[in-house]
Amino acid sequence: MRGPAHLLALVLAITTIAPLGVASGTEGEERPGPCPIARAEGQRVQDWVRDLIRCAERRWEVPGGAERAICIAEAESGLDPKTVSGHGAYVGLYQHSAAAWPERYREWTRPVWQLDERPLNARTNVIVTIRMVNAEGWGPWQGVGDC
Repeated sequence: MRGPAHLLALVLAITTIAPLGVASGTEGEERPGPCPIARAEGQRVQDWVRDLIRCAERRWEVPGGAERAICIAEAESGLDPKTVSGHGAYVGLYQHSAAAWPERYREWTRPVWQLDERPLNARTNVIVTIRMVNAEGWGPWQGVGDC
């Protein structure tokens, strides 16, 4: 189907489906997907990361809750989303394997959320990790720190 009917069907599909992926922001602001896109003015990066983890864990519960998820991120990266291992094999808050990241990103995100595909993006790394752990457990992070 092409032409105006095709366009109308596409518009109807988008307007019907898109609101499911949109969550309310602050003061009535709309934002795509779960959890804040940017940190509040003056907010420390580490505090924002903790807020992101708590937000994602409220939506997708993980074993040990948000506190364990925060503990593991602290052990892996010190809550620094730009962390890269010395040899570059592991990246981001949860030190995902750089080689495994593209597949994890594809599997655990949704286009409507408008996530940055880079693993060094705090929001993306948190959402991918929390969704992955919600479905599969802490396997890759078993025994990290005293969490």
